[in-house]
Amino acid sequence: MLWIGVQSEMSVNQIQDISNSRVSLDRIRIAREIIDPVFRNTPQYRCEPLSSIVGVDLTLKVETCNPIRSFKGRGADFLVGSSKEKHLICASAGNFGQAMAYACRKKHVLLTVFASTNANSYKIERMRSLGAEVILAGEDFDAAKVEARKEAVRTGLPMIEDALAIETLEGAGTIGLEMLEDGVPESVRQHMVTLDALLIPLGNGALFNGVARVFKELSPQTKMIAVQAAGAPSMLDSWRENRVIVYEKIDTIADGIGVRIPIPQALQDMRGLADEGITVREESILVGMKLLHVHAGLVSEPSAAVGIAAILENKSRFAGMKVATIICGGNLTEAQIKAWL
Repeated sequence: MLWIGVQSEMSVNQIQDISNSRVSLDRIRIAREIIDPVFRNTPQYRCEPLSSIVGVDLTLKVETCNPIRSFKGRGADFLVGSSKEKHLICASAGNFGQAMAYACRKKHVLLTVFASTNANSYKIERMRSLGAEVILAGEDFDAAKVEARKEAVRTGLPMIEDALAIETLEGAGTIGLEMLEDGVPESVRQHMVTLDALLIPLGNGALFNGVARVFKELSPQTKMIAVQAAGAPSMLDSWRENRVIVYEKIDTIADGIGVRIPIPQALQDMRGLADEGITVREESILVGMKLLHVHAGLVSEPSAAVGIAAILENKSRFAGMKVATIICGGNLTEAQIKAWL
C-alpha cells in the first residue's frame, strides 16, 4: 500500500460550515430544472417486503429506470448541457461513460472514454453504441484515468473528471431534492425528513457529496453514511485518516465504486457531510443484490446493493430505524445476471 500525505486544515471529526461548501442548493435547484426529464423524478418508496427481512423501515430510491440505468445521467447531462466544448475526454468504469456518451450524442459533442481492460463488457458495448470512442487501457479504472489525463495533455482536449467537475455533484444532488421536496406527497416527504439514516454508495464521491449536501441542509438530523466495498476502501480510509491513501490493487465485484486513488477535492467535500463510513464484504453485496431482485423486483449491480449489505452486516445497529438507500445502477452482463441473481 502506498500512502501519500495531503495537507488539510480539518480533521475527520471537525465540522465544516456547509455554507462554505463548493456545492450550493441554489445550483442543485438550477440543475433540477435543466437536466433531461428522462433522468428525473425516479421512483422512491417504502419497500415493505424487504423491510421485514432486514429489520428496518426501508425506503428505496431507484436510479435504474432510465436509458443508461444509472444515476450518472443527471450530472453528465447538466455538465455537457452547460459546456461549449466540441470534444471531451473522460475515464469511466462504465456508468459515467455511458452517461457522458448519452449527453454528448444529444449535443453533437465528440467523446473519448478511457476504460479499464477489465471493465464490464456490457458497459463498454453501451458506451460505444451511444457514439463514444472507447479506449481500453490499464488494469483498473484509476489506471485508465491516468491514460486519459495523458491523452488530454497530448491533444489539448478538456478532460472531465467525475466527482471533481462540480456539475457531477450538482446533478447527483437533485436526487436529494427529489427525496425531500420535489413532487412527492406530503406524507412521503414527512417520512423522508424523519429518516434516521441514509446509506449512500461511495465511489469517487459525486453521489455521496451531492446528496449529502442537500440532506445536511434540509434534513440535518439524518445520518449520512457512506458505504464502500471492503476490497476497495481507499475513500473511507483516506477520509478517516485525513490524508490520501492509495492502494496498489483493489479486489471487489463492485466495479462502479472500485476506487483505488481518491480525488483530494472529493475528500475535502466529504468534510462535514459524512457522519459515518461502513465497508461491506463481497458475500453481503451478493446477498443484497439477490434480496433486491426477489423482494423489490430490481436488477442492481453490486455497487447499488452496498446499502443493503451494510444493513445486513449491522442489523443491531440499524434495527427498527427508518433507513433509506439509493439503488444507483443496474448494468450487469448476461453472465453476471445468471451467476449473481
